[in-house]
Amino acid sequence: MSSPAKTCSIEDTRGGRCGLPAEAQAPLSVCSHHLALASQWADREYGVTDALESPCIACGSRLGVRYPSGWLCAVCEWKVGDFPDAEVISARVDVVYYLRFDDRIKIGTSSNPRSRLGNIVHDELLGFELGGRQLERRRHTQFASHRLHSSEWFAVHDALLRHIGVVTAGVDDPWLLYKRWVSEKIALQG
Repeated sequence: MSSPAKTCSIEDTRGGRCGLPAEAQAPLSVCSHHLALASQWADREYGVTDALESPCIACGSRLGVRYPSGWLCAVCEWKVGDFPDAEVISARVDVVYYLRFDDRIKIGTSSNPRSRLGNIVHDELLGFELGGRQLERRRHTQFASHRLHSSEWFAVHDALLRHIGVVTAGVDDPWLLYKRWVSEKIALQG
């Protein structure tokens, strides 16, 4: 014996039930019309996550959320189409950077890494770590046995490479990580 078909349990404007056949795969006894209305409401209320047409100007993310009022970056919530003002551009984020040149690695710090790294001869940016002078000094102390001539350059060795591997785990492009930190700082400033 087959069970009777379920009908939509949504009340209509007269206080009765809709009565249309409920969608078989729906988690509630609701017809396709009311499911579509609920979906449209949820899209307006919570947005629809999708790919942005171009990377976010603030953090570089390609993922956005579409609302009736426009698109926001899904990572930093920057409104697509807005341009940064002078205050936003000057958001300060200190990083410890790891650069490789030949068989040496430089551990340094900067609040403007793009400018700083542009002035240092290097083969490869290995990664960034969020932090300033205090963290840089801790890293210099941590790897002091491999320091070259009291400089910020260190011989390549397993412990340093492991550390860099930990701080860069899951990061394909250190610059995107830096942009995310800047966008997070901007978001926290309001």
